[in-house]
Amino acid sequence: MNVQLFVPCFVDQLYPETPFNMIKVLEKAGCKITYNPNQTCCGQPAFNAGFWDESREVCTKFLKDFNPDQYIVAPSASCVGFVRNYYSKLFQDSSLHHEVAALSKNIFEFTDFMVNILKVTDVGASLNGKATYHDSCAALRECKIKNEPRQLLANVKGLELTEMNDVETCCGFGGTFAVKFEPISIAMGEQKVENALATEAQYLISTDLSCLMHLGGYIKGKNYSIKPLHIADVLANGW
Repeated sequence: MNVQLFVPCFVDQLYPETPFNMIKVLEKAGCKITYNPNQTCCGQPAFNAGFWDESREVCTKFLKDFNPDQYIVAPSASCVGFVRNYYSKLFQDSSLHHEVAALSKNIFEFTDFMVNILKVTDVGASLNGKATYHDSCAALRECKIKNEPRQLLANVKGLELTEMNDVETCCGFGGTFAVKFEPISIAMGEQKVENALATEAQYLISTDLSCLMHLGGYIKGKNYSIKPLHIADVLANGW
């Protein structure tokens, strides 16, 4: 199966090892990966800040960088959720309407693609220790992903998964929310981390590095030992 790789801009700059691990897992599952080095951003930051015209320019480039009729997979439910749910608003009644409709149908978050398209829930990964999982708002509410990451993690040899309290509550990142409402954002991050620590987990796992970046900053500031991990990094471990 041919799969186009979409690497969100902040992932490319800050967490480049995660896309490589995602490629490793997808290739093991039988996928042939293609990557267009001209790709940049999905346009979400400008859109969320209210700059819809500027966002539309970035989104138009995104449409040119990918083949809308082939699968596109990304290690970020946030970016995938934006493309799926908001490109149609930006390009409503435009000449790109059909491309947008096709793209929205074929872009997937990594775990969603693994479980629902490839029908794979066990990749032979192993990681010894106790973990808890954080549902990102984008994964849960925009991509309707809940069980898929848990199905994959349940098959990681040596990993014990324990649910934290208020698991579906926002971590406080929210993109520009963390900048505009910093004290509230930090308090929400604190609550999420404290709930994770209460499970005695060694690892805090999610589909979204944006959440993990936010939570990781709080964890580092407090010198806590719990380690944030993207699920692709977990699934690529041990083989």
